[in-house]
This record gives sequence, C-alpha cells and structure tokens, in this order.
Amino acid sequence: MKAYMSVAYPSDRAAFADLIAAEYNAAFRLAFALLHDAGAAEDAVQEAAFKAWRNINQLHEGAPFRPWLLGIVANECRSATRRRWWSVIRVPNPRPSAEQDSSEALPSIELRAALKRLSHDERVILLLRYYVDLPYEEIGLHFGISAKAARTRTERALKRLRPMLRMQEVIA
Repeated sequence: MKAYMSVAYPSDRAAFADLIAAEYNAAFRLAFALLHDAGAAEDAVQEAAFKAWRNINQLHEGAPFRPWLLGIVANECRSATRRRWWSVIRVPNPRPSAEQDSSEALPSIELRAALKRLSHDERVILLLRYYVDLPYEEIGLHFGISAKAARTRTERALKRLRPMLRMQEVIA
C-alpha cells in the first residue's frame, strides 16, 4: 500500500483506514507512554487520525506514513498535557495484564518521573526508540533530521536521563 494517497476518491477512506489500523498500536503506545492514561491516549490517537485525514495532502508522495502520524500523535499529547482539565482529572494507571508482552509493560514510576523532567522532544525521542521500537531512520523522519542525528539526540537524552534515575535509586 502506498504511504501517500489523494483524498479525492471515495475508495481513499478505506485505504486511509487501513493505514491507521496498521499504525494504531504504535500510535497508542506512544500516546499512552506520554499521557499515562488509556482514555486520554485513545482520544489523542483519534484526534491525530482525524488531523492526519484532514491534512493527508501535506504528506509528500513516497514519504512514510508512520513517522508523520506519530508526529501528529506526539503533538496531540503535548496539547493534551497543556489543557487545564488534565491537571485536575487523574485516572490511576492500569496495570499490564499477564497476557501482555513484557515490552508493552508500563515504565516504572521512577522512570516515568525521570522522563517528565526531560523536555518534550527528549521524552518523545526516547519513547519512540525504546517503547515504540522505531529505527533511527523513522525517528529522524519524525523530527526532520538524519538517522545519525536521531541516534545522537537519543544518546544525549539517555545521558540526561541516567543521572536522574541514579539519584532516585539513592533516595529510595
């Protein structure tokens, strides 16, 4: 399936739905990792899908769909955290079920607290790499940088994150 399509034909809805369905898990995992709330993550992915549908003509022909969509999801999550109701309404974090793969388990509370201290872009790059398992090439496309620059930014974000985790180990 092509990563780009014209929205002028009725059959495009089905093709777009197929694209979204193929990337839904990655989009939801990113949103959940950023928001820590399943309902808010679903809302962010749904709003991102709507914005992607509306702006599909901005996706260049031949450009991969996933990094573009995940960029929209990350921006929706950033907007969600800025909304006032977000700081008022808190839902307890769901625990992963025994059936879930260990790679889908939530980051520990300590890790989530340390990630919150990073900038939005640092948090997103680490989540895309280690939680959504994107290769550096796709991360680079998300940020509009080369794969090598994506790797460098990831390593820098990890370098900033590690002391925060060690500090929490000492405190605990």
